[in-house]
Amino acid sequence: MEYQVKENDIRLDNFLASCMDISRSQVTKMIKSNEVLVNGKLVKAGFMLKAGDKVLVNHVEVNGLEAEKLDLDIVYEDDDVIVVNKANGMVVHPGAGNYSGTLVNGLLYHTKLSDVNGAERPGIVHRIDAYTTGLLMVAKNNKAHEILAKELASKKTYRKYIALVWEVIPNDSGEIDAPIGRSHHDRKKMAVLADGKEAITHFKVLKRYDKATLIELRLETGRTHQIRVHMDYIGHPVVNDPVYGNRKLFDDSGQCLHAKELGFVHPRTGEYMQFDSELPECFMNILKKFE
Repeated sequence: MEYQVKENDIRLDNFLASCMDISRSQVTKMIKSNEVLVNGKLVKAGFMLKAGDKVLVNHVEVNGLEAEKLDLDIVYEDDDVIVVNKANGMVVHPGAGNYSGTLVNGLLYHTKLSDVNGAERPGIVHRIDAYTTGLLMVAKNNKAHEILAKELASKKTYRKYIALVWEVIPNDSGEIDAPIGRSHHDRKKMAVLADGKEAITHFKVLKRYDKATLIELRLETGRTHQIRVHMDYIGHPVVNDPVYGNRKLFDDSGQCLHAKELGFVHPRTGEYMQFDSELPECFMNILKKFE
């Protein structure tokens, strides 16, 4: 969007806040993200505009959601699907308290997304927690979204996670089949409940440490916080989890849980595709403390 300045000596941030009917802090964020050009050049928020100046804003809203230029790690993309390696701390889609800076905000700036889930969750076929890192697939059109969602619901999507959990797991492998629902005691948490929804997690031990175990996990179902709840349920909560397990935290980088592999049948070609990703720095930094 381009604006023509009609008066002299007005600050850039004040000018845009007035034109776009948003706060100065929002304008400052756009300017710092290099989304604003004055006469084709990057300038600071306090730049004094003159009559005749042209201000170009590369920042738009789609269905009421801000499209933001964010640094995304896109592993694969075509006309139907995007596979993203989500960064630590990034919320997947806007919601209460998180209306900007989410993966969806960044993707909307990058491309068009499906609207099967409505305006608030465009393109999102499945989610991972803000402080869980790793791979997830996003649909760019409704047909692709519907096919991928059906595949996910029928348990055909392949998802493998890596986690560091507290204490030594004696079994080399195992299956946790325990229903999960919203906790009756804390509505912000999930819990294993008799009347919960089916939840099945498979795990295999990769390495044992003195007080922790590195494991890989495969999901059959995709309940909210499933791995974190299941591992806490069997007495091996995820290391550095700020919500489950009641254990001492190493830092505020979030749980040592990474969505490492993702496999699915492409919605248009019918070809099976599988992707892999490396453990992030935040995970490795804590893992090294147990080496």
